[in-house]
Amino acid sequence: MTASRHHDVVPLRRPAPLATVQGTLALDLEPRQDPPRLPSPRGPVADVLPIDGPPRRLIEDWARRYTQAAVEIVGGDRPVTQLLRWSSREVYDNLQRRAQLVAQAGRHQPGQGRFQPVRPRVLGVRSCFVTRDVVEVSTHVRYGERSRALAARFERAQDQRWRCTALEFA
Repeated sequence: MTASRHHDVVPLRRPAPLATVQGTLALDLEPRQDPPRLPSPRGPVADVLPIDGPPRRLIEDWARRYTQAAVEIVGGDRPVTQLLRWSSREVYDNLQRRAQLVAQAGRHQPGQGRFQPVRPRVLGVRSCFVTRDVVEVSTHVRYGERSRALAARFERAQDQRWRCTALEFA
């Protein structure tokens, strides 16, 4: 009987030594002694076009209207079809999914309008031209006392219409 019990016993593992940073974020808190790296002689890491004046204001105004419509769609005030012409398929599907999820959580129909004590409002837009036909935009949206950020990428299509090809809510 003792022989069969010996085969049923599972041996314990030997305890492993604990590291000094186990369970914490390992940060190097020592001050840096080396001088800062200078930018490369070829220029900045990302190529960005310095576009100012009317072209920048036009795209920022357009991006403001687009993102205002996007947050109203997600909130249930507008139908998602209002941005169909100016959105890529991926962005359109994402807006539709978000509007459905918010509608299910709030027990209302998406795009039908509803009573909301606080409505979203776009406060600021910043743009960065990657090329003349591609611009990336960051947007500050205020919901009462809370803020959110949206990041979007707009690309000019063959018909010269700007289309949103990426939209991220943060």
